[in-house]
Amino acid sequence: MTDAATARRATATPAVPATADAFKVAFRDHPAGVALITGITPDGPVGLTASSVASVSAEPAALSFSVTRATGSAGGLLAADSVLVHFLGAQHVDVARAFARSGQPRFTLEQGWSRLETGEPWLADSPAALRCRTLHVVQVGGSSLVVAEVLDVFLGDQSPSLVYRDRRFHRLDHTAREL
Repeated sequence: MTDAATARRATATPAVPATADAFKVAFRDHPAGVALITGITPDGPVGLTASSVASVSAEPAALSFSVTRATGSAGGLLAADSVLVHFLGAQHVDVARAFARSGQPRFTLEQGWSRLETGEPWLADSPAALRCRTLHVVQVGGSSLVVAEVLDVFLGDQSPSLVYRDRRFHRLDHTAREL
């Protein structure tokens, strides 16, 4: 039996070792909001899909996110003067997929991109976008945890949220009945 299967079926034992497989299984069932983080580099715009965005503080406004490497789009975001964190609606699932895979079309007019006056690529029809400046980068294993100060907030129209669970995108409708 694999570590993941052991973790899934651990009924007699209260805990299993914190292996990478067990950790991944635990987080697969934990839904997360989907964001798209964009920035501008000397080589052009960069961006990636992230499910790791979290609120850190309301005063001063700050958020965090993580990236799993310091190359490619992630490296560009780490080096950017500022980034734009877009909270995606369900209507953005194709954009989220494109930015989650290498080699997919990005920043196309059909996807709805424009630019802020400060240069960051902006998906203007996102429910919310937060322009941020990195305050701290903490290396944790092969990942980088970014804590960023929120400089500006752009609020769009409310729409059903896009969430990620068990390696798939899902729609979370705000009109769903509360439990």
